[in-house]
Amino acid sequence: MIYAVVGLLVGGTLGFLVPFGIPAGYSSLFSVALMACMDSVFGGIKAACSGTFDDKIFISGFFTNSLMAAFLVYVGDRLGIDLYYVALLAFGLRIFNNLGFIRQHLLKKH
Repeated sequence: MIYAVVGLLVGGTLGFLVPFGIPAGYSSLFSVALMACMDSVFGGIKAACSGTFDDKIFISGFFTNSLMAAFLVYVGDRLGIDLYYVALLAFGLRIFNNLGFIRQHLLKKH
């Protein structure tokens, strides 16, 4: 769990210090991939709280979810369908569900 916190701090610091811009055409792909990654992180924290965390499952899910979500948004964009709204809604619901479980676990623990 300490690796996740250190990774978030290092990534956040690098994000603020390194000037990097996303082209407007790729913003929907990036937003969905970011939400998929956040979903994987909160799912990993939930698994760690319940004692079922497996690093292989976490790493494979992290990259598979983000790549598949970006691919589906790309295909939807090529077809003229705004699939990124659906992906953002689905990942947002999963993130809040995982966050609710984590909150309940921490409140019961303390």
